[in-house]
Amino acid sequence: MKGLFTAFGLGSTVFIASAFMLNATDSKGYGTEDDIGTARTLALGPISLGNPAAARRGINTKAPETPKDPLTFGQTPPVAVHQSVKARRGDTLAGLLLRSGASGSDAAAAITAAKSHFNPRRFRQGQIVKIAYRADSDTLASEQASPGAFQGFSLQPNATTELRVARAVDGNFRAWKLERTLTTKPVRAQGIITSSLYMAGQKAGLTNAALAELIRAYSWDVDFQRDIRKGDYFEVMYDQVIDDNGKITKSDTIHYAALTLSGKVTRIYRFKSNQGHTNYYSENGHSAQKTLMRTPIDGGRLSSGFGRRKHPVLGYTKMHKGVDFAAPRGTPIYAAGDGTISYAGRKGGYGNYIRIRHNATYSTAYAHMKGFRRGMSKGKRVDQGQVIGYVGSTGRSTGPHLHYEILKNNRQANPLRVKMPSGNKLKGKQLARFLAAKDRIDDQFAALPLTQSKTASAGQ
Repeated sequence: MKGLFTAFGLGSTVFIASAFMLNATDSKGYGTEDDIGTARTLALGPISLGNPAAARRGINTKAPETPKDPLTFGQTPPVAVHQSVKARRGDTLAGLLLRSGASGSDAAAAITAAKSHFNPRRFRQGQIVKIAYRADSDTLASEQASPGAFQGFSLQPNATTELRVARAVDGNFRAWKLERTLTTKPVRAQGIITSSLYMAGQKAGLTNAALAELIRAYSWDVDFQRDIRKGDYFEVMYDQVIDDNGKITKSDTIHYAALTLSGKVTRIYRFKSNQGHTNYYSENGHSAQKTLMRTPIDGGRLSSGFGRRKHPVLGYTKMHKGVDFAAPRGTPIYAAGDGTISYAGRKGGYGNYIRIRHNATYSTAYAHMKGFRRGMSKGKRVDQGQVIGYVGSTGRSTGPHLHYEILKNNRQANPLRVKMPSGNKLKGKQLARFLAAKDRIDDQFAALPLTQSKTASAGQ
């Protein structure tokens, strides 16, 4: 018994199966934003992981009646084992099943059955697969216990569908789909910041996905390391998409948000333009998305600002014409705006360096990169937010970081203080349509019940 649990981790679930094991599994948890939930189980009584005899005393080995469902195990398995496995980079579905204990022939047969409902080539990194095994009483009695025979798997190709593959009583694998019902409801949250927006958002009940989208929506104008103060305030209205088991499957669509920083309120509204582009706009119809990003990296820590400083390598004081963001080696670096690469290669103390021309006035530069994303070369068109390379420590550098510059009229400006060129501004009939949508959103927000007290705070 110890070997059984050791082989497949503490996350595996054991339960009594009187019918087909995947059917006995509660679909609750499939496709949620967080980790896949554990299956609904029947208690086996006290089980000692180091004492197979103690474990056997908690199991009823009497064979159940044979179900009429053709996709069952009949009288063979009193116990089934489930394991949730997350696909790693480079994983195929076949490789994941083999790594999890399925034989080559069983994996091939199960995937062949699945092809009637799912293209294995669309299997992707991060996909969660629930794998089922049969563990009969003889297996459980053995000191060299194993998970037993591979019996099938289930995964969720999209938000509304669950694919199940199982071994039938004739030994062959069968596949079928289950459609899930999703319900969308708007949610309102707000709170006072006492340490960070992240902590305040969690205290107010925001999901991680909603928090990430809120931060992204304001990232064009707000430096979240320097601009947030104790006593600042936020409010937000976003959609929660809930499955028929009450689990949140999606929650990153924000319709309205407001940040009050040092007494100044900045409101944004989600709006789809006539051209089909969805963006956030201010109260008067100005796009919240600017031409350039202030921080073209996720999770970087500001390690050196713009201005005169003692150079960490050269040892004397000189002008630092950009800002540095310390981050782990290999962290993706994004293009700060749409534009054309005007330089990509080695450049003296900058090491690996890319420069992007955005328009006649603005360019941005990225230095000390570990390397460039494939295809990044002079003349290449890039889109805002597109990965162009990865954090490194090439050139004159004491550790992995991104050196980032914004150049206005070919002269470096402070990325954290320069007035960013504004984005799109709605006009005419499109502005009138936006203002009408804004009024509807305001009314909806005011009518929603609070999920947290207005005085809710974080960090206490």
